[in-house]
Amino acid sequence: MSAFLELSLLTKTFDGPSGPVTVVRDFDLKVARGEFIALIGHSGCGKSTVLSMVAGLTEITTGGVILSGREIAGAGPDRGVVFQSPCLLPWLTAFDNVMLGVDQVFFKASKADRRDLAEYYLALVGLADAMHKRPAELSQGMRQRVGIARAFALSPKMLLLDEPFGMLDSLTRYELQGVLLDLWQRDQKTALMVTHDVDEALYLADRVVMMTNGPEARVGEIVDIPFPRPRDRRALLEDPHYYELREQLIGFLTHRSHLKSFPPVATAPPVAVMTPAA
Repeated sequence: MSAFLELSLLTKTFDGPSGPVTVVRDFDLKVARGEFIALIGHSGCGKSTVLSMVAGLTEITTGGVILSGREIAGAGPDRGVVFQSPCLLPWLTAFDNVMLGVDQVFFKASKADRRDLAEYYLALVGLADAMHKRPAELSQGMRQRVGIARAFALSPKMLLLDEPFGMLDSLTRYELQGVLLDLWQRDQKTALMVTHDVDEALYLADRVVMMTNGPEARVGEIVDIPFPRPRDRRALLEDPHYYELREQLIGFLTHRSHLKSFPPVATAPPVAVMTPAA
C-alpha cells in the first residue's frame, strides 16, 4: 500500500551567524491515509520546522514532500493548519474569520452553502452561541476552537497541528483534545501533530514519531499506539500498557534522543487504520 503522505530525505538548513546550520537532516516518514501521527522531541529539535515544510510555509533545502501522489510546492488549502496561537483577525467575528477561508476555497458554492458550512463547523466545536463575537470577547480556548473549525471547514486533504493546545490550561486542553478527536473521527483526515506532551500523543495518535535532538535532527524511533478507537481517556489511564508506552516515550526523550545511531526505522505506514463504529 502506497503512502498518502511521504517525507523523503527532508533537510532544512538555515544561515546562522557562524555559517549554515542544518536543523533537520534526511527526515524520512511515510503516513497512511487517515492516520494520526504525533511528532515529539525536545524543544528546538526541529519538530515545527518539519511541520512548516509540509505546510509549504518553510522552503525545503533538500528532499521532498509528496501528498496524495503529488509533490507539494508552497502552501495550499489541501493542508489545514492549526497553530499554537489561532491568529484570528481581531476586527472580524469568529464566523467571519472562518468565512475568509471558506469563501476562497469554495468560491463556486452559493453564499448560503458557504455560510452553512462555516456555521456547521463552528457549532461542532461548541461555538454555536458565540460565533458572532470578536476574538477579544472570546477566551483563549474559544479562540482555538475557531482555529480548529477554520481548518476543518476548508475540507483539506490533511491536518497539520503545531502544538495547538500548548498555551491552554489543563482542563481546556483536555476538552479541546476531545473536540479534535470528535471532529477527526467523522472522516479521519490524515493528521500530523507536533506536541511536547507525551500523554497527549498517546491519547490522540496512531503512531508517535520521536525526533533526535538537533542540530541535524531526524527520526529516532517510532512507536505504534494500539489502543482502539474511539478512545476513552479514563479507560486509557486504567490500562497498564498505557504506562509501559509512556515510559518508552519518556525513556527515549531522557536517554536516547541525543544518540546519532539507531536501528533502521520502519517508515512504511500500517496496512489500514480503522475506526470502529461507535
